[in-house]
Amino acid sequence: MLSRRHLRIKVLQAVYAYLQSGSGDLAKGEKQLNLSIEKIRELIIYQLSFLLEIRDFTANLLEERTKKYFPTEEDLNPNFRFVENRVLAKIADNRAYRKLYEKYRINWADEQSMVRKAYLTLAEKGFFKKYMEKGTVSFEDDREMLIKMVKKILEDLELLEYFYESKSVFWAFDSYHIANLLLMKYLRMPQEDDDEYASFPEIFDESGNGEDRAFMIELFRKTILTGDRYDPMIDEKASNWELERIALMDTLLIKMALVELIEFPSIPIKVTLNEYIDISKYYSSAKSKVFINGVLDKLIVDLKEKNMIRKTGRGLME
Repeated sequence: MLSRRHLRIKVLQAVYAYLQSGSGDLAKGEKQLNLSIEKIRELIIYQLSFLLEIRDFTANLLEERTKKYFPTEEDLNPNFRFVENRVLAKIADNRAYRKLYEKYRINWADEQSMVRKAYLTLAEKGFFKKYMEKGTVSFEDDREMLIKMVKKILEDLELLEYFYESKSVFWAFDSYHIANLLLMKYLRMPQEDDDEYASFPEIFDESGNGEDRAFMIELFRKTILTGDRYDPMIDEKASNWELERIALMDTLLIKMALVELIEFPSIPIKVTLNEYIDISKYYSSAKSKVFINGVLDKLIVDLKEKNMIRKTGRGLME
């Protein structure tokens, strides 16, 4: 489920944390990197459970309204469409999901005010009203409503984001938004004929023989172990800048890019260049994009001349 972009970001964060800690324990740094990935999976399960919690809150609310002293016609004939959402039902019944839910000991009992806020926000949204008022809905309609719910409700629910940040240091910064992107991908997977034994997606795409996990670990290790050898190269090309004056994040992004260029023969040069320039937009200063692009452009020319970049495979030969 995680993209290579997400893996590069997690490696960047792990390398930064490793250097800041000053521990010099590579095995510990690698363990923390793996843990950060596992915590994203846990956050996805939390988000799925939060969707189900909103569903259960809605069911209880509709039931309470039928018991009013002076119930309205709407109270006596509640609309259970959201409560009966078939995609949510598939998730709730999935054995793999239930196992993970229990493993993480998720409990929203003390957060009902936040659940209520999420429900009230949802109830006012045009896409939700349209869904609830539609004559009949398909399984796909159920799915698309949930995806919009994540995009338009959960993604902007600051209380929920703060709640997660208070629970784990691994859920600070961008993990919440990465988890929501993966959650929307997951919501496209359940099928109408799935039973409780349907497979639950792994955080890594296992169809590639573990290539993504191996890529992540190798990128982390080689950035740590070989990064210092690139300092003179960077210093030479960073005209008018002394290496110690360059932002640490910029230096790390350039070093990670160099590791990919030199050590990963199957990754195209343009992919590496574009990836790290794009990542710099979000994880460094406003001027970093231009600086990193300029330095890498110069370094790529030199590395090609020295035959240090050797790409293999169809379409990768330079």
